[in-house]
Amino acid sequence: MSDKRRERPPVPERLPMPIVDAHTHLDACGAETADDVVVMLDRAEAAGVTRVVTVADDIAAARWAADAATWDERLYAAVAIHPTRTEDFDDTVRAEVERLVTDERVVAVGETGLDYYWDFSTPESQQAAFRWHIDLAKRVGKPLMIHDRDAHEDVLRILDEEGAPDRVIFHCFSGDADVARRCVEAGYVLSFAGPVTFRNARPLREAATLVPRDQLLVETDAPFLTPHPYRGRPNEPYCAAYTLRDLAELRGDDVSSLAAAVNATAERIFSLRSVTPSTTRCDK
Repeated sequence: MSDKRRERPPVPERLPMPIVDAHTHLDACGAETADDVVVMLDRAEAAGVTRVVTVADDIAAARWAADAATWDERLYAAVAIHPTRTEDFDDTVRAEVERLVTDERVVAVGETGLDYYWDFSTPESQQAAFRWHIDLAKRVGKPLMIHDRDAHEDVLRILDEEGAPDRVIFHCFSGDADVARRCVEAGYVLSFAGPVTFRNARPLREAATLVPRDQLLVETDAPFLTPHPYRGRPNEPYCAAYTLRDLAELRGDDVSSLAAAVNATAERIFSLRSVTPSTTRCDK
């Protein structure tokens, strides 16, 4: 990899209205300590990304995310077991997820769902864990954050069979226009990451134009999926500003109004206060 490819993209001009990065992995971005988190959130805030949801994919990440969300008022957490890690989804893990998800700084059950691209876990184990997480989200009254890779039909079928929670987020939405329409009709929220900015992602870009503003979120899924024109370089929450601007251009929306709408959707879905938090750390 060239030196340029190792560099983070520049922090863009601050958005005219604040937004939330609805899905990132700060631990995978290299954050370990409270100081690391503050530095990343400061970079994000400089771009107008004033709040961030850091998401777990295994039990260690879930513990870290729930703890890290107490270090800074701009940070929230989502906890669950990623579908590729469900082969060992036993009672001990389930009990720990149930304990962590009740924390007030944990705003979603996620990421859970199905991933048929990788073969680390069987479809059977993934589907059983997905059904359990759906039930958990309904029991605790928090939104369900879905990972759906090459599994659109089974994800939608299982949501229908189990009865979806009131709030469902398709993180890093990867479907085409037809899948988007079906999700919108079901009342689900679609969260778009860097791939929606890729010029060769025509079906995904078409899907993004069909989503009502009140069912649209923006995320990074960092440290991967860095938006155009910095594809392949390290990603961080501040890069959600690039995606928001690209989406506004794609949809023919004003940047300010789209940012305000996306922010309002995040506040509603995650039950966040409708004010921008201060930049000070939480007391702990």
